[in-house]
Amino acid sequence: MVCATVLLAGCQDLIEPAIENNRQLDASAYIPSDSRFPYGILLNGYNRIPTNSWSFNDVATDDAVSNDQNNGYLKMATGQWTANNNPANQWTNCFAGIQYMNIALGEIDKVQWVADPATNKLFATRIKGEAYGLRALLMFHLLQAHAGKGANGQMLGVPILLKPQTTSDNYNLPRATFDECVKQINQDLDSADVKLPLDYRDIASGQASQIPAKYGKVTVEQYNRAFGVTFSGLFTGRIAKAIKAQTALLAASPAFNNGTDKWADAANAAAAVLNLNGGLNAIPSNAASGLTWYSNATEIAGLRDGANPPEILWRNNWLENRELEQANFPPTLFGNGRINPTQNLVDAFPMLNGYPINSPQSGYNPNDPYTNRDPRLRMFILVNGATAGVNNTAINTTANGPTNDALNKVETSTRTGYYLRKLLRQDVNLNPTSASNQRRYKPHIRYTEIALAYAEAANEAYGPTGTGSNTYSAYDIIRAIRRRAGIGLTNNDAYLESAKGSKETMRQLIRNERRLELCFEGFRFWDLRRWNADLTEPAKGMSIQNGVYTVIPAVQDRIFKSHMKYGPIPYSEILKYSALVQNEGWN
Repeated sequence: MVCATVLLAGCQDLIEPAIENNRQLDASAYIPSDSRFPYGILLNGYNRIPTNSWSFNDVATDDAVSNDQNNGYLKMATGQWTANNNPANQWTNCFAGIQYMNIALGEIDKVQWVADPATNKLFATRIKGEAYGLRALLMFHLLQAHAGKGANGQMLGVPILLKPQTTSDNYNLPRATFDECVKQINQDLDSADVKLPLDYRDIASGQASQIPAKYGKVTVEQYNRAFGVTFSGLFTGRIAKAIKAQTALLAASPAFNNGTDKWADAANAAAAVLNLNGGLNAIPSNAASGLTWYSNATEIAGLRDGANPPEILWRNNWLENRELEQANFPPTLFGNGRINPTQNLVDAFPMLNGYPINSPQSGYNPNDPYTNRDPRLRMFILVNGATAGVNNTAINTTANGPTNDALNKVETSTRTGYYLRKLLRQDVNLNPTSASNQRRYKPHIRYTEIALAYAEAANEAYGPTGTGSNTYSAYDIIRAIRRRAGIGLTNNDAYLESAKGSKETMRQLIRNERRLELCFEGFRFWDLRRWNADLTEPAKGMSIQNGVYTVIPAVQDRIFKSHMKYGPIPYSEILKYSALVQNEGWN
């Protein structure tokens, strides 16, 4: 969650927003010089960003199950997903945020932000850019959650709202087409980009030539007051470009593509972001920076407010707590073991030589399944015999294990034979006698996500080794990501070399790398749907007893019908507004 007090710290001219801004828009109700009203409304948009918290929607896929029987995504996956019971619903949240952004856009020019006219104009420009960007981001999440083929056969998005709705307005609005919504998102992102700096930074005294020309003739002091490092963490031009890449990937994907080839557009949008950070060099080559950003204690401790480590393009403010560990550590570490990775996901990690475990060249031994595997397996998943926690406690997940960490031993035990490791700080102590917290943050966008988006789109547009107008290929991206993980270093990644001759083989490899690199970060649920992939793969587990490894073929079935590749329009909205067309298959 973006914190108002942090965002406004250091700016003498802005007053911290009032706790509540329940005011009418008529002139008698608010004073134009009072900046608290529109800026408080703008902050509401930040607070509504869906990626502010972890969804763990992996539980509704073949990547994870939960031992929490009340988990909403578990209920979705087991046949209880309906138009009026939708844990993935973003309709109310995002439309409320859009309403706030529309109000803010109508009020910004009425406000005296600071006394100096030139600086006041800069403030208004920045805040407009933020509002346009946040409106686009909220629309993207609406499309991801609710766009789809309507019962009328059209590929539909959501109603497009560009001004505040009042009590006298017509609320019975039809859904715009999917492509119209994408066009509006891009227009808003362009408006944000032209108003915002690439990043917030202070320009040194005497370096006025570094002020972007689009802001006119202003002094360094005036520029820094409106666009200086104080505002790091707010929406920027770099973020606008990244959301444009996310939107382009969604639009090009099989479930939403209306028959036109949009892959080149998606590749170029992702490349535009990567090229700001050195192209291929945007992927941190250091495994610690790129893979374990969530547990790099020194790096996290050294982050100033709003600053980003190399892997992170945009994040929320850091917090200091132990909530993720409390939910997901094994029982012997005083955790609740909530998110249990599946055997399906474990099997997706290749061997150290780069070959999938089902390849004859892999050397995979089903009686010793965790040896010589992709190092990311043990980084992200707690397997039997691995250690965890402040005391490096060995975790026994066997079926006949002596502790509550054992398979299905108690309510908080694993259901699959695995516990979550990724995202957790192993230096958190949950022991009630010596409990401790640690710092953490939640990324909104990582460079690896954008790199994988480029690889997916470039492969479809140009083939595995084609570059289009760029200087690197899908193959180059995947090679860099796999080498960072330590894959195929002794054999020149022979499997990747064999895959680069086929778009279809490379497509499967890219999708698998995306599954591994972004696991438990809220992508798999949406990726399977936009790919038109199988949603009904049962969640598997591993039972180990007396040294014998036996795959559990169905820890949980996945009950999804074909129309569920698209989320529904909320049933309550369909009842209220006759102009809304429901997605086909939903009641």
